[in-house]
Amino acid sequence: MNIKSGNIEGFEQYSQFKNLEEFNHHMEMWMLDHKKDFSKGELLGLKRLVRFSAKIPGVCNAKIGTILKAINQEYTENILSRSTFKRMILKGKKMGIFSVYETERRNGSQSSNLYVFNRFPLCEPPKQESMNHPNETINLLKTEKDQKIKKRKEEPSNLDYTYVSNRVPQPFVEIVKCFFPDIKVIEEYWHMVQITAYGYELDHEMDLIVNLAIQSFKQLIRKLKLTNAVKKPIAYFYGILKEKFFQYYEERLNEKHQKGEIQIKPICFEFNGEIMEWDWLNS
Repeated sequence: MNIKSGNIEGFEQYSQFKNLEEFNHHMEMWMLDHKKDFSKGELLGLKRLVRFSAKIPGVCNAKIGTILKAINQEYTENILSRSTFKRMILKGKKMGIFSVYETERRNGSQSSNLYVFNRFPLCEPPKQESMNHPNETINLLKTEKDQKIKKRKEEPSNLDYTYVSNRVPQPFVEIVKCFFPDIKVIEEYWHMVQITAYGYELDHEMDLIVNLAIQSFKQLIRKLKLTNAVKKPIAYFYGILKEKFFQYYEERLNEKHQKGEIQIKPICFEFNGEIMEWDWLNS
């Protein structure tokens, strides 16, 4: 894709978000899933890239040197290197957090990259960017072997819900078994619940977890019964779970804020001569 360089306002069409609040929401979801995958330095670079994407929510056209200068000036030392920042970019692209496009000047020479943040996929896992590698030789034997292994994994285990591990709460088993009686399927659905609960540090609040899990599963079944649009039910269930847990987390955060138990301050920074304010992850 050949994109002409220019002022950031000219890239507004590439934004996938209605406003900063929505961009903030999706970035929080991305970080819950992938914060652990970045080193401390890479995370610092990612957060600054997000802050540079505030004027047009989710879009940044700043040069790497400009971003690094802003970081290193704030910390009064060369705390982040160009190589670390580039590693962060490669990771972010692979995870699907954002896409990167080259831009060119009017004379055809390459200019700074355009970073376009993607929405967090609430209905299916993020898709990795597909790349063409014409010089690579595909190992057909390995591919065939991998397909056979995958097929075996997807086959029913021939064990029903009566064999489900005791670690899976019985109320959850009772509702899931009506639609998916296989042990592997039930335990995989519960595994998705555990992953989500752990991300929000709610894994010890079992009654809450089970309640949200059952609500999410009922919403999945409703979707399956009313439409044929769900190709991967467990992925759709995972997306519903994330939304349910985020809503609960946000409501609890607002309650604490209203009670004065915590104080949430927006991040203030200067961008293109304007003072911007934006709440984002400070941890």
